[in-house]
Amino acid sequence: MGILAGIGVLVPFPFYYLLWTYPQSWVNLCGKGRDPSKVMALVSHFFKLLQFISLFSVSSLSWPPPLYFWPLFAFGQFLNFRVYQLLGESGTYYGVRFGKNIPWVTEFPFGYIKDPQYVGSIMSLVACLSWVPFQYILLWSLGYLLMIRIESTENPATRAKPLS
Repeated sequence: MGILAGIGVLVPFPFYYLLWTYPQSWVNLCGKGRDPSKVMALVSHFFKLLQFISLFSVSSLSWPPPLYFWPLFAFGQFLNFRVYQLLGESGTYYGVRFGKNIPWVTEFPFGYIKDPQYVGSIMSLVACLSWVPFQYILLWSLGYLLMIRIESTENPATRAKPLS
């Protein structure tokens, strides 16, 4: 189960890479009248489910969790919630890459924490270290770090043109 769990944890990252790098192809694939951010969100939620199933398959759950769990998990999820609250679905799911006009946000956590959604996700994963073997948390976190790196270099000339 170990290798399959590792693959399951990593499965969304090639998808994210391809969408970030080739946004016009995704817009074309989604077709006219379909919101590429919404379709990305649906596919991403399916991948997230696969990731959670993969982690659960190698987990050993026990109660109560260690004390470090609560602040790490709670703040990590707060960051994720806040990012989604401020950016919405289109801002969270590459809307700017798909040719949408997404307003620049400076409210907390933006301007205070670099890449707050990824930081929050990594914090939530680290919170689960008492249940999930280290190598799976590391793999998932490395996937997020890779995406931080990839998304840090956005060339506006490579943004998709919306289908009319």
